[in-house]
Amino acid sequence: MDAITDWLKELLISGILSNLSGLFDSVNTRVGEISTQVGLTPQAWNSGIFNMVRNLSNTVILPVAGVILTIVMTLELIQMLTERNNLNDVDTWMFFKWIFKSACAVLIVSNTWNIVMGVFDLTQSVVNRASGVIVGSTSIDFSAIITDLETQLEAMDLGPLLGL
Repeated sequence: MDAITDWLKELLISGILSNLSGLFDSVNTRVGEISTQVGLTPQAWNSGIFNMVRNLSNTVILPVAGVILTIVMTLELIQMLTERNNLNDVDTWMFFKWIFKSACAVLIVSNTWNIVMGVFDLTQSVVNRASGVIVGSTSIDFSAIITDLETQLEAMDLGPLLGL
């Protein structure tokens, strides 16, 4: 009976150790794959969707944003002029301020795609620089973490080993 128990314990211990080492190897592999996937640019990830979104941005979103910007800036000009007693108390700085705000708004709206892609490129650069650190730092060495796992498992009875 003791020989069968010892044989079952050896079988269970070797199975537990191989499963845990396989689990940690799988985690290390997945972390490396994730860092390469996250580090892709939108165009490298799926160029078809990237081109479709870019085309929609240039042909649909940009004109709608231009119309909304025109309405907002026109209403702001009208409000600015009516606040100053219907053009009786008008200063030239008001018009320069309005022109500057309008120019900044047009510049931002017309370069929205470039701004968004710049943010993507910046984050991709950060991820690519960090991926080496992530893969190296998160690599789990099973034998270094639990050095005496096998002796701890050998000290356990057959029931807890079956449960484990």
